[in-house]
Amino acid sequence: MPLLVQKYGGTSVGTPERIHHVAERIVRTRRAGTELIVVVSAMADTTDDLLELAGKVSGNSHPRELDMLLTAGERISMALVAMAVNDRGQEAVSFTGSQSGIVTDTSHTRAKILEVKADRIREELKRGRVVIVAGFQGVSRDREVTTLGRGGSDTTAVALAAALGAEACEIYTDVDGVYTADPRIVPNARKLAELSYDEMLELASLGAKVLHNRSVEIARRFRVPIHVRSSFNWNEGSRIRKGDLMEQVVIRGIAYDAEVAKIALLGVPDRPGVAAEIFREVGGHGVNVRMIVQASGADSKNDVTFAVGSHDVRTVLPIVEEVRKRLGARAFVYDPDVAILSVVGEGLATSAGTAGEVFAALAEAGVNIEIISTSSITITCIVRKTDAERAIRSLHDALRLEQEA
Repeated sequence: MPLLVQKYGGTSVGTPERIHHVAERIVRTRRAGTELIVVVSAMADTTDDLLELAGKVSGNSHPRELDMLLTAGERISMALVAMAVNDRGQEAVSFTGSQSGIVTDTSHTRAKILEVKADRIREELKRGRVVIVAGFQGVSRDREVTTLGRGGSDTTAVALAAALGAEACEIYTDVDGVYTADPRIVPNARKLAELSYDEMLELASLGAKVLHNRSVEIARRFRVPIHVRSSFNWNEGSRIRKGDLMEQVVIRGIAYDAEVAKIALLGVPDRPGVAAEIFREVGGHGVNVRMIVQASGADSKNDVTFAVGSHDVRTVLPIVEEVRKRLGARAFVYDPDVAILSVVGEGLATSAGTAGEVFAALAEAGVNIEIISTSSITITCIVRKTDAERAIRSLHDALRLEQEA
């Protein structure tokens, strides 16, 4: 019997009515002859409500206790979904992350999965039950409850699919799939039927909100097919798989992230090891750096500019000031009013004209580019936040992304 993993996000289980709808879908899938593991997120807004509650009780971070608190959201969802499935005559059992065998490192609030010991899940599947798993959480080898950070439920679902050899992992959200651009910004954005792991990884890393990049990394490593689809209909969504387009240039979409800030260290000494010192310090505090550009200046000094997520700004600013003093850099500049735009598609590295089209479209729209970065499948720019939506629409039209490739 084939095995399938389904993941339902917070909006999909956000109300009792939606939980009933999800339960109907689960039962229908199971009765079609598929073994089924279901991963659920906390009900919509629950995690934010718990964080707000913690802030009212304590002004300190308390990472261990935050993990204990936040895992309650997914435990509520898993129990409610299991009840609704059982009421429909299909046996189901709910498991926390630790009961599911999700073993992580000890980094509270941002743990990484080390291994999956899924013996209990296998036993319940043999009994014909649907296993409902709380996403976003696990247990360290020191037996501490941990959470996986942003996109944790996606990561749980794909990790379970990889560990148990599932045929596919279905990610259910409130949208129909992955689009060429955010449909709220570009009304004629087109849903993508298929895209490669590398393309989805770039889109996820650069701002697309449908999937988290950590889950895509696991899927790529273990070749887990992903199907992103809506929990509110039975339409085909977007399938993510191994790419096979060789050197053909296919632009898949435009990723956009306005939740970023640009930081520039000015007058950094030009000597070996400086960049390592800067980014070892920043990365050592769990801050993910999005772009790095170094420009040569006068008097053997360089300017080092990089972007981080807005949620990391409070952490990174004191670190950068300390590094600035230690290196003897002249100053650092912080700019929160920027956005990252990225054109993503296989074959861009061998395309002679695409970069020119991108820059021409932005110029036509009156958008100034502050930083440019490229890779084999991306062209990424930092622009002013106020220009971002106009830039996206201009790029989408200029690259004719509303048309099938």
